[in-house]
Amino acid sequence: MLLQVVDLKVKYGNIEALHGINLEVKEGEIVTILGANGAGKSTTLMTISGLLRPFHGAVYFDKIALHKKPAHEIVKLGISQVPEGRRVFDTLTVQENLNLGAFTCKDKARVQKTLEWIYELFPILAERRSQLAGTLSGGEQQMLAIARALMSQPKILLLDEPSLGLAPLLVKTIFQALKEINRQGVTILLVEQNARAALKLAHRGYVMEVGHIVLADSAENLLANPEVRRAYLGGK
Repeated sequence: MLLQVVDLKVKYGNIEALHGINLEVKEGEIVTILGANGAGKSTTLMTISGLLRPFHGAVYFDKIALHKKPAHEIVKLGISQVPEGRRVFDTLTVQENLNLGAFTCKDKARVQKTLEWIYELFPILAERRSQLAGTLSGGEQQMLAIARALMSQPKILLLDEPSLGLAPLLVKTIFQALKEINRQGVTILLVEQNARAALKLAHRGYVMEVGHIVLADSAENLLANPEVRRAYLGGK
């Protein structure tokens, strides 16, 4: 098992946000977490990547205890997060944003190879490499946020709402890119409000409600589940 979350409990002040959740991701999988706003999806990702500390439970990555490590060490182990809202560095160029993503990698030849792969994956970024990130469209900024996370050559990519605020055509482009990233060997844990797109992409999924995981199944079964359809797929 590549990633294991065991009985995880997290608080914001006195308020408990996660009430003992368990989830796992195997190497090579795409796993999605579905749920309404406030369900605890982003909290889960931030705890895995070390930005939040649990008060109970554990996170293991390749059998290493992540819940005891600071965020920068977690990146070095091979976990990269694409935050909600993209958060690119507006006043830096596309290329400078990507260079920052590679700060943990000292092998220049490997960095160059990763960069070439990213520019193949997102040709528009190659065209815009000298442009300031703040002048890119929302879709281009999302591509840049994903590309920047890939520059550290992660084993697993954590994505928080990559389709948020994007036109349907751009959502399709982003999800096709995620499929290709996974095909190239990167495991993906995806938090996504567009449940239909997420389940069509993923192998398995978890459904979260107010800090609990209430359902875990194959993506195919979740797509066919009447409760999931009613709650997250508009009943269709």
